[in-house]
Amino acid sequence: MTPTPPLQPLLADAVIAFDAPTQVWADDAGRMGTAPIHGIYHGDVRQIRAVEMLVDGSSLESIACSSPTPQRVVLTDVLRGLDDESADPKVRLDRERVVTPGAFSERIQLARHLGGPAHIALTVHLTPDFAPMQLVKAGMSAETVWEWDGTTCRAGEAAFTLTAPGASVSSDGERLTLRWDVEVAPHGAASVDWSLVLTDPTLVVTSPAAPVSEALEAPVDPRAARWLQQATADLAALRLAIPDHPDDAFYAAGAPWFFTLFGRDSIWAARLALDVDPRIAVSTLRVLARLQGTKHDATTAEAPGKIPHELRSGALSLPNEGVHLPPLYYGTVDATPLWVCLLADVHDAALSTDELREFLPALRAALNWMTEHGDASGSGFIDYADESGHGLANQGWKDSGDSIQWRDGHLADGPIALSEVQAYAYEAAVRGAALLDALDEPGADELRTWAADLRARFRDAFWVTTTEGHYPAIALDAHGAAVDTLTSNIGHLLGTGLLDADEERACAELLVGPSLSSGYGIRTMSTGADGYWPLSYHGGSVWVHDTAIALHGMLRSGLAEHAGTVALQLLDSAEGFDYRVPELQSGDTRVPGGRPVPYPAACRPQAWSAAAAVVCAQALR
Repeated sequence: MTPTPPLQPLLADAVIAFDAPTQVWADDAGRMGTAPIHGIYHGDVRQIRAVEMLVDGSSLESIACSSPTPQRVVLTDVLRGLDDESADPKVRLDRERVVTPGAFSERIQLARHLGGPAHIALTVHLTPDFAPMQLVKAGMSAETVWEWDGTTCRAGEAAFTLTAPGASVSSDGERLTLRWDVEVAPHGAASVDWSLVLTDPTLVVTSPAAPVSEALEAPVDPRAARWLQQATADLAALRLAIPDHPDDAFYAAGAPWFFTLFGRDSIWAARLALDVDPRIAVSTLRVLARLQGTKHDATTAEAPGKIPHELRSGALSLPNEGVHLPPLYYGTVDATPLWVCLLADVHDAALSTDELREFLPALRAALNWMTEHGDASGSGFIDYADESGHGLANQGWKDSGDSIQWRDGHLADGPIALSEVQAYAYEAAVRGAALLDALDEPGADELRTWAADLRARFRDAFWVTTTEGHYPAIALDAHGAAVDTLTSNIGHLLGTGLLDADEERACAELLVGPSLSSGYGIRTMSTGADGYWPLSYHGGSVWVHDTAIALHGMLRSGLAEHAGTVALQLLDSAEGFDYRVPELQSGDTRVPGGRPVPYPAACRPQAWSAAAAVVCAQALR
């Protein structure tokens, strides 16, 4: 047989407990180490790869797994090897796992409904790993040397300290073994505990000091209420901060790979969830403004005024994708105008003009990037190209290498000017001008003129006609040609002001039509394109946040009927995933009586997917 190359781990069947920046992955029987994603992670390091639970005299047979909160997983097994011969199981083992930032604990309880005492030996094996997250994501193993001093296990800067009252603890150089001899009284129960404190001083993110906001009032629809409850709990557990400014929280992009600051993701999550917590939108703006670019640097893709793409403790290398990113990377074409749009949203909702003045320097720098630096190729539109040779080839939200395709399936040549980026920039310029007016600052008229010119040139350059209709192309290629694939990107144009009312309605009709709508949301690519495949990351799958952005635009455009259709599809999808929606799902057409098909490597939870619940609740009020 041909050896299987390293592959990204699948996530769909795994169970997570998390409180950023710490996360624990196992299967629904509590086993940890039987799948590539399993383990106990802190920041960007998997400190423990496997946890094995053994009971002398019996196997463990799982009968229940639940997650009452994002931080807790409760597991129940029966121990029929220690039971009598009756049908009812009378010996059970219950475990509760709890994750807090930088800590993990497990309580193990043995209970018997049998006469006479019992002496039962419990063993827990821990396998230290200390693998960098990027290796785990690439499906590769680590060969890390770790040291154990009797209480603390260490590899480089990362370490965990183990506490296990009443247990004998030993190490054979491959794993740590915890063993208890437990006495259980007749018809009684006994419990043991073990816990970890995980540390890594190199982390560039930390748990925030700011309190969690109160959730929205539950909507009338009980399913929407259930989704909103799960989503707000997940969003609370995804909150992070920069260590130097612990009061300024932002949403980590998602688990497991993106427990850090992402410009685009953190902005969209804050924007979609604005009704839940406008304060985190303000602090997200503040965090990103502190990291705003000040110079031109092709290696990091930095430019003056540019909002960063992502922040990590060290360089990120993805061998399977040929990507090597610096710790602070600016390769995003849309985060800068989206930062301005979020600032305008926050000012409308909760920010006084005096408070707005704090952001004036960052606002001017962001607007200047749009109008002076965003058109790197001279195309007349905001575009992108990877100048480093090892950054992201595509720098919009669809950032996979094959996401910008013609209808016949061949890839577009860069530099690329994305349709939705022009829409974000138009909205940012118009609303940025209003912010300057509110502050009695000059420059608003020039911005409005720039926006009007962009709007006119967009109508001339981007609209295409194919057998699927008349619609804006996904992008312009290096030659200024409109890349004619029908995609979900048109949903991002709604509500921005770039299109007129008739154009918005035409786009909305396509978004809910059979080639883009799967019945559980909007496909990233139309079924009419040769490159369509329902399990393609950006070429036919359904992304919840992408659909929610279109829904957000429909609400702002007054397209209530279309918004209601999309909201109900999202709600059906949420129900199919037990209300913790993944990063993305398959674009397969909905089957009556069926369930949405997972994209098996999708992150879950994801901040902007969770925030979609807020927009859905707004649409169903």
